[in-house]
Amino acid sequence: MSNSNSVQVIAVTGGKGGIGKSNVSINLALGLAAMGRRVVVLDADLGLANIDVLLGITSNKNLSDVLSGECGLREVMVNGPGGIKVVPASSGTQKMVSLSPLEHAGLINAFSEISGDLDVLIVDTAAGISDGVISFLRAAQEILVVVVDEPTSITDSYALIKLLNRDYGIHRFRVLANMVKTQQEGRHLYSKLVKVTDRFLDVALQYVGSIPFDEAVKKSVQRQRAVLDAYPRAKASLAYKSLAQKADSWPLPSSPRGHLEFFVERLLQA
Repeated sequence: MSNSNSVQVIAVTGGKGGIGKSNVSINLALGLAAMGRRVVVLDADLGLANIDVLLGITSNKNLSDVLSGECGLREVMVNGPGGIKVVPASSGTQKMVSLSPLEHAGLINAFSEISGDLDVLIVDTAAGISDGVISFLRAAQEILVVVVDEPTSITDSYALIKLLNRDYGIHRFRVLANMVKTQQEGRHLYSKLVKVTDRFLDVALQYVGSIPFDEAVKKSVQRQRAVLDAYPRAKASLAYKSLAQKADSWPLPSSPRGHLEFFVERLLQA
C-alpha cells in the first residue's frame, strides 16, 4: 500500500443475513490494523446497525447526524479495539433505510473529509440487494463476498454478483467461505459458486480462503469483543490474520472508474 494517493476500500457483502459479514469486517479490520494500517470500519447497514453492539462501544452521534448536516464525519467516528475507527450507523431509523440516490452520494462523498486519515476503509453492507447496498458496493474498490454452507447463501450471492455484473459491469469479486468445518468444505463452497457464475456470467472470482467454525467466535460476540482481540490464538483468529495479509496485497486503485466512488478526489489528484 505504497500509493499515498489511494485508499483501499473493501466492501464486505453476501446477499443474505446471518452469515457473519459483520464479524468478518471487524476482524479483517483488526488484522490490517495489526500490520500498521490505519483502518476505518463503516457500518453500512443504515437501518439496523450492529458494529457498535458487537464491539461494545457507544456513540452519541451516527451517520444520520452527518446526513442531516448536524456534524461532520470526524465527529461521528469512535475508537474501536486495536486502533481501528468505527463510523456507526443508526438503528431502527426508517428514513435511513430509504435514502435517495442523492443522499447516498452525499454520504459517500462525506468520506472525502477523512481521506488523509486512513489507509483502508472497510464497508460492512446490509443484507439483500437494495439500492443502498448496491451504491456502497459500486463505490468500493474490492468486493468481498462471504458465503456459508447453506443453499440460500450460494443463490443469494449469485444473485448479487449477477446484478452487479449485468447492470453495472463489475467483473471481479473475492470470495470468502465462513464458518466452515474444514478447508475442503470452503473450497467446495467456492466451487459451487464458480460452477454457476462460469456458466452464466462474465466474471472473475478469486477464492481468498476460509474462516473455520469456532466456538471462540460465539464467545467473543457474547463478550462484545472481536475474536482477534479476545482470543488471538483461536483458529478463527489465525484465519483472519491470514486473510488480512492477503487483503494487504490487493492492488490499490490508480484512477477513477467514471462513477460514484469513495475518495475519488485522491484518485484525481494522482
